[in-house]
Amino acid sequence: MTQSNKKTVVIVEDDAGLQEQLISVLRNAPDLNCLYAVSSGEEALQKIPVRTPDVVLMDIKLPGMSGIDCVAALKKQLPSLEIIMLTIYKDAESIFQALKAGASGYLIKSSEPEKLYNAIRDVSSGGAPFSNHIARKVVQYFQDQIDGPEPSANDDKKLSPREQELMELMAAGYRYREIAVKMGIGLETVRSYVKNICVKMHVRNRIEALMKHYG
Repeated sequence: MTQSNKKTVVIVEDDAGLQEQLISVLRNAPDLNCLYAVSSGEEALQKIPVRTPDVVLMDIKLPGMSGIDCVAALKKQLPSLEIIMLTIYKDAESIFQALKAGASGYLIKSSEPEKLYNAIRDVSSGGAPFSNHIARKVVQYFQDQIDGPEPSANDDKKLSPREQELMELMAAGYRYREIAVKMGIGLETVRSYVKNICVKMHVRNRIEALMKHYG
């Protein structure tokens, strides 16, 4: 596989030992290429807009600017950038702060290499990778919202029936490819629906759309 066909990755991690470990792990994946690694959010904001990867692996707890704040700042400049949070934290508050900031996935740092590879591949194809522990929390949160408060009338008026259907599938935890099969449409059509939903709801990503719709 040529370098141009590989998914490019940048690591934002202040622990030098873990940073080197992640670089080494990524070298073993034939379809992934680690462009570089930085040690702070401030450095990430300087370098990533200049040499932008497909995916960023972002530590939450960074010196100075937090990883969550760095995600929010990067997404303002690069809305299509995919960011996976790497952290030791499993609390729901950190999860939702990261997702609200624009993160596309969330993995525990102790995840084995194959899970890391699959997460990068997944997010590159429109998925939202989580560790099992986090996935249960997120899906339960959205299910509680569906069973509880009704979606706002304004949102109902904005979204078409098919967009409503897609929102319900996303809230139930289905990935883009699974949604495409369930709705009988192509993967690119799913992505197009999501983009239209975000425009209509004035949000940056699918997570914000779900939280606004069911919140």
